[in-house]
Parts: sequence; structure tokens; C-alpha cells
Amino acid sequence: RCEPIRYPSGMNRYYLPQPDLDILKAEHSCLSDKRHADRIKAVYLLGCGWKAKAVAEALLVDDDTVRNYYKRYKEAGLSGLVTGQVGGSDAWLTEEQQQALSNELSQVLYLTAKEIVNYVEKTFGVRYSERGMIHLLHRLGYVYKKPEIVPGKADAKAQEAFLETLDELKKSKGKQDPIYYADAVHPQHNVVAGYGWIKKGETYALPSNTGRKRLNINGAINVESLTSVVRYDDTINAESVIKLFQQLEAQHPEASDIYVICDNARYYRAKRVREYLESSPITLIFLPPYSPNLNLIERYWKFFKKEVLCGMYYETFDEFKKACDGFFENTDKFKDQLRSLLSNNFQIIQAPSEG
Repeated sequence: RCEPIRYPSGMNRYYLPQPDLDILKAEHSCLSDKRHADRIKAVYLLGCGWKAKAVAEALLVDDDTVRNYYKRYKEAGLSGLVTGQVGGSDAWLTEEQQQALSNELSQVLYLTAKEIVNYVEKTFGVRYSERGMIHLLHRLGYVYKKPEIVPGKADAKAQEAFLETLDELKKSKGKQDPIYYADAVHPQHNVVAGYGWIKKGETYALPSNTGRKRLNINGAINVESLTSVVRYDDTINAESVIKLFQQLEAQHPEASDIYVICDNARYYRAKRVREYLESSPITLIFLPPYSPNLNLIERYWKFFKKEVLCGMYYETFDEFKKACDGFFENTDKFKDQLRSLLSNNFQIIQAPSEG
């Protein structure tokens, strides 16, 4: 591994940081074309601190050619070194065009490098190979990954206002008054396949169930004490919600108020629930629409599914239910993980249409 020579500021005009050197070295190792490999080698050695003259002598080329390789690399990245054209400044995107491309990619999701190649050729009249475009995208700071799916009508301002209200509530509520996050979850009696370490070229078979039977779990969690209240119901409706509220009241007989943060599901606003709340210490605090990111019980359910369902096969439904019961009855062993997971570190989500 080449360690860059550390020159005083301004003395090594060709210095490259170690991440660039690592990329160059990796690319050089997989090239079969000697000309392209030599170009990368020239830039690599310059980036390590070699003088242009020394590199030229080692590669049996002239000094200007070596300097031109470096110039092409700085202008177009690896794509400037692994194509037939080395000279000429009008064969690649200018800095302004690269910025325009970056702006386009921040607004439009392109699924393949080929689509971007076509866009660049149509817009700027410059033709890249797919491989060259991938190198350019990496240099511009783009990686190939899944986009994050967010509600299309998410309102960032409404979420921020809710968090401000929540902060005020935490400061003003009584010491004995808990705050719960509530929601329902519906785990299905079937294995959930997750990622795992499997030997290359082999498969790892997970048995599955053919049925679609599921549990309907209504629950609430107090993220301060990390205690949860859950119940199983045939269906989640107003009756189920009221029974959950009664369980919360039994948990906190000393509380003047019990705050329950919930989404806008219809059963929370049902007439029977509204009538029940008139004489209950429970106060519902509704989340802004389309903001599951603010309901911490969503993280709890996700952790529950990971522990109970991911990669786990239960031959019978009774075994499946027993495993779910075991999780809720023994959450103390997960307290360290839950303490980190259920922190008040909220991410505001914003629909793309909001800009």
C-alpha cells in the first residue's frame, strides 16, 4: 500500500488523499488494457508523491503525457483514464455541467447508469460509457442504494410543531403522569427472511408456513420506564382501545393524567372512545397525519418482529403465540437495546413535493 509522501503545503501539487489512492489501486488491479493501467499507475504514483519526471521515466513516456493523465483524472475521474480519448478538454462534462447533473440527480431518481448516460448525451452532447458514468457518479458523491420511502403527504412543519408541543408537555406534566405511545401490530404466523452470513455459492433454506393466520396486538409503551402494555384481540376496534386504556389506568392509579400519543386511526376517534375519555384520566395526543416516524412504538414493533419473527420458524400457531408472549414477558433483557432505540431522536420526514 502506497503511503502518500507528506510535503509542506504547496510543494506537492499532485497529492491525492488515501481514499483516492485506494480507488486507483483497486481499479488498476482489475484492468487488462495495459494503456489504461499505465495511466492509472501514473496518477497513482503522482498522488503518492513521485515527481512527474520520475513517473515518466518509469512508464517510458514523456513528462507532459504524465501531467495530462493527472489533468484528465482531476477533470473526469477514472472515466478520464480508462477511455480511448485522453487529450481534449471538450470530451467530458465541465464543472458547471457536473453541477447541473448533480442537481438533476437530486430531483429525479434514475434507476440505472445507462439512463444517466442517455440523459447526459441528450442534455450536454457528451457520451460516457456506463462504466465511465459510474466512476463519475462516485466522484460526485453518489452511491447506488435504495431510496427511503416516506409518506407522500408528510408535512415537515406540522411534525416540528408537534415536537415542540411534546417538549412543552414533558416540562409541564406531573411527575406521576406517564406518556405512552400507542399503536397496533399484526404479526403473521410465517417466517420472515432476513439477511445473514451464508457461504458463497450455497443457499440456506428456511421452512415456512402455508397459512396466513395472524395475531392482532394492541399496545402502548412508556419510553421512560421501558414498560409496555399489550393485549391480543380478534380485531382492533373501539372496544379493544377502551380495554387497553383500562389496563393503562390500572398501571397508574396515582396518575392525574395519562398521555397517550397515537395516530389518526378511526377507532381512536370513535364515539364510544370519546365518551369513555370524558371520565378517564387518559388524554389522547394525536400525531400529525402521515408521520409514523414520530410514534416511537413503531420502533418497538420493528424490534419485536426482528427478535421473534426474523429467521424463526414456528411449526404451530400456538408456538408462534408463545414466542410473542415470551418477548413481552421478558423485555427486561432487552432494556439496553430498547433504551438506545427508543430515544427521543426524531427524524423529520418531508414529502418530495415540499422541496
